[in-house]
Formats: sequence, structure tokens, C-alpha cells
Amino acid sequence: MNPSARRRLTLANSVVGAVVVALDGTVLTVAQPTLRRDLDASFAQVQWTSTGYLIAVASLLVFAGRLGDRYGHQQVFAVGMVGFGAASAGIGLAPDIGWVIGLRVAQGIFGALSQPATLGMLRAAYPPDRLGMPIALRTSAIGLAAAGGPLIGGALVTQLGWRPVFFLNVVPALLMAALALTVRDAPRARGSAAGLDLPGAALLAVALVALVRTLVVLPATGLTTATVLGPVVATAAAAAFVRHERHATSPLVPHGLLGSPTVGAALGTLVCASAALFGTLFVSTYYLQDVLGLDPLQSSLRVLPLAVMMVLGAPVSAVLLRRHGPRRTTGTAMLLLLLGVLLLSRLDRASTDPAIGAGFLLLGAGFVAVMVSATAVVVRCASAGSAGVAGGLQQTAMNIGPTMGVAVATTLVGLAGVAMGPALTVLAALTAIGALSALRLPGRGDAPVAERRPAGHSPGDAAREVRTRR
Repeated sequence: MNPSARRRLTLANSVVGAVVVALDGTVLTVAQPTLRRDLDASFAQVQWTSTGYLIAVASLLVFAGRLGDRYGHQQVFAVGMVGFGAASAGIGLAPDIGWVIGLRVAQGIFGALSQPATLGMLRAAYPPDRLGMPIALRTSAIGLAAAGGPLIGGALVTQLGWRPVFFLNVVPALLMAALALTVRDAPRARGSAAGLDLPGAALLAVALVALVRTLVVLPATGLTTATVLGPVVATAAAAAFVRHERHATSPLVPHGLLGSPTVGAALGTLVCASAALFGTLFVSTYYLQDVLGLDPLQSSLRVLPLAVMMVLGAPVSAVLLRRHGPRRTTGTAMLLLLLGVLLLSRLDRASTDPAIGAGFLLLGAGFVAVMVSATAVVVRCASAGSAGVAGGLQQTAMNIGPTMGVAVATTLVGLAGVAMGPALTVLAALTAIGALSALRLPGRGDAPVAERRPAGHSPGDAAREVRTRR
């Protein structure tokens, strides 16, 4: 297969693979009420169909990325897609809520295998200075899935019930798995394969499980022994993980990524931006439906400018990234996101549709540019041999951020009733922190970190990048 065809097929796999997972999450939200009634499940049990998936996927993303680095991103992606599709079909046939929860956890495991690979395979196929547009196309597709998922899911649930929703992804997942197996990963130099570092993976998983579970249950339970111990366990496990990684001969996260200020700034910016976006969306839903009295469809139409900007703004963001560099692009995007949060915080019963639409337009314009530029920075900073781990770190940030944002919003809305001000003020402050973090990103003239050959960058990686440019 010639390099051009390989790149096109890799891009198609990356885009469709990301869409399959994103679409599944959006249609599940629509299907949950009907699923609960049909299976005679409690609200807590239905919540675990989301929580179980989130805990499984968040705890395994980085380790799954390392599997891709060692055994090949296309192969790991294929396994993830087959498992994800099979688990999705199993949910559609599940006899009770216990099976649904168990299969959602399985989906999380296989989703964790596939998602870092969608970025790792791009890094392996494209040189660092040409990653912006492929990442942008992937982001546009995710935005399209986020916008279309509720509409498709709603139509299927209304006409056929909740079970057909879970068969949506089966055929695309199996097709992408088959196509992935036709694309061979670039050969690795002898001795360049990194170890799996199982102790490091276990420590990181404990830290992430404790953190995610605390964020999920805190709004409902408040301060309890479990919610107080959760952050303590997460902090202790994270500290042990960092200490282990610094002394490991073959660490889970290469030293060039673990200690990189640039990667840390990009991940911090992604966490803050995604927390602000999803927290604001959560609060805004209450405003649109409880304050303005809109139905779900009318509310979705008010939020549509955000989805449009996610789809159309991603390619524009890639062009801006190339022209102005990560620091200016991401910093400006965080300011747009901040303006969107502040504008929505000033809405009341008398607010007009243009004012509401402008707020969501700013949210979408800011977030899509942050996602494209910060993701490109993380992936570029990794050598080709560590691209899966970099993808896992980016995906972990994109799971932790929304969970944190919704937890903050839920807690503050619960304390203040339907008043949006306190929650959005805190989310605006979080956005400002992300804007400050963006100032630590490289400028337009700075050389890509990956080309400086950080720790873990083998001669085989450099040779592979030269071949990729040809």
C-alpha cells in the first residue's frame, strides 16, 4: 500500500472510530429513561450504565495507549472495535439491567483500547507539522456525532424502543476493525519496544478510579467517608505512580512526556476547557427547561450553534494553529470560551434567543479551537514510539474534565436552586485558569518537541518520521 493511500485509510479509521464511541455515549443518554422503564430498573442502576463505563475507560486509557505502542495501533484498534461492537450488540439483547451494566463496563474496556489508537495511528502516519488538519477532521466528526446522536437516538427510541439504539454501531465498528487490519503499522526498530509497566498501570488506574468515582457520587451524596477518602486515595496513588515512573527502567509514561511542561500545560488546558464546557451545558439545560420552560427539542435547538461551531470550526482551527502557533491559538480560544460562559451567566427570563445563541456560539468556537490545538501539542510532543501513551493522556484529560465540570455544576446548582450565577462563576474561574495554562504552550516559531528527541525517542522513531515525510 502506498503512503498516500495508507494515510487516507488511517484517517478514515481514526475519524470513524472516534465517531462510533462518541455516538454511543450520546444515544445512551436519550435511551436511558425508556431503558429504565422497560427493565424495571432504579435510577441508581441506570446511572451505573454511565458510571461503570466512565470508570472503566478512564482507568485504562494510558495503559491501552502503551499496548498500541508495543503491539501496533492498528491491531489494538481492531481488537477495541470488535469488542466494542460485540458489547453494544449484547446490550441490545440484554435481559436485565445487570447485564446492561456489565456490558457497559466491557464497552468501556474496549473503548479504552480503541480511543488512544485513533490518535496514535495519526501520529504514526503523519509528520508532526502536518497533524493539525487530521486532528481537526477527527474533532469535526466527534462534534457531528454529538449533534446528531440525540436526534438519531430519539427517533429510534420513539419508533422502535431503546434496544435498536445499541445496534447502530455494530456494523461500522466491525467494518473499521477489518479495514484496520489491512493497514500495517510501520516496523519498529529492534529493541525499541517499550515494556508495559504493569505496576505503573495499576497505580494510575487506582488513582483515576478513586478520582472519577468521587466526582460522580459527590453531588448526590455530599461529604461522606467515601467521598473524603476518595481524593486521599487518588492523591496517594498518583504520588506513588510518579515516584515509580521516575525510577522505572521502562515507565508507562516516558520521562519525556511525564516531565514535559508543554504536555502538562496542554493537558491542564484540556481539563479546564472541557470542565467549563460540560459544566456550563449541564447548568444551561436547567435554565432552558426549568426557567424558560422549553421542551427538550426546543432546548436542543437553542444549543445548536455550539454543535455547528464544533463541526465547522475544527478545520479553521487547524489553519489558525499552523499560522499562529499553539500559544496564541489556544489562549485566544480560552478567552472566547470564557466570554461564552460569562455571557450565559447573565441570562434571565427576559433573555432573547440571539443572546442565548451567541453564548453557545462562543462556547463552541472556543472549545473546538482548544481541542484541536492542545491535542495537536500533546501528540506532537510524543515520539512515534510513544504516540499511544500521548493519545491515552489526551483522552484521560477529556474524560476527567467533563466529569469534574458536571460535578461542580451539580453541587452548586443543588445549593443555589436553579440560579446559574454561582456555578457559572466558578466555571468561568476554571476557564481563566486554563487560559493561564495555555500561556505555557509553545509559540509559532518554537520547534516541535518531538523533533528534539526527548527521552524514549529511539533512532527507529526518527527514521520512521523521515520515511513518513516522503
